[in-house]
Amino acid sequence: MSPLKQVPLATQAASEDLSASEQAPRRDFELRCSPLGVWSVTLDDGSVHERVVVVRAFPIAAPTESVSILSVEGRELVWVDRLDALPAAQRAVLEEALMGREFMPEILRLDSVSSFATPSVWSVQTDRGPTDFVLKGEEDIRRLSANTLIVADAHGVQFLIRHLPSMDRHTRKLLDRFM
Repeated sequence: MSPLKQVPLATQAASEDLSASEQAPRRDFELRCSPLGVWSVTLDDGSVHERVVVVRAFPIAAPTESVSILSVEGRELVWVDRLDALPAAQRAVLEEALMGREFMPEILRLDSVSSFATPSVWSVQTDRGPTDFVLKGEEDIRRLSANTLIVADAHGVQFLIRHLPSMDRHTRKLLDRFM
């Protein structure tokens, strides 16, 4: 029987050897978009990172909190705890980058459905205006929480129902037929 080899475990001291820039993302930044729609960020140390991606950690539950700017490799460059803590101009640019990445219209009212059997055409009012879409099946309505739903249309566009109890009675009645 051969003796077992002991492999040394990583210690906290090894992680303390990382530079401060590797341990915590930087907070001071300038985000810009090129004419071709490519986002870049300049950090407080003057370094410029091209093709960055701005993402929300919790896009539905906390849309104004926990936003990250990631490098093309997926490394976090900037962490923003709260959007409302940023200066107005910086916040506007960050929200523009988020809007380009996230497209999830919020359903405000369900006006009509073509049929209670699927597929059916839904006519809805959203925060981006009125639209019609095809619901392929009841499985395309997903409940995220007791009050929040995501409805996916035939083209994969996702629509958000943020707070079901606050919807009008007509909308709730139509939705109940599909859930």
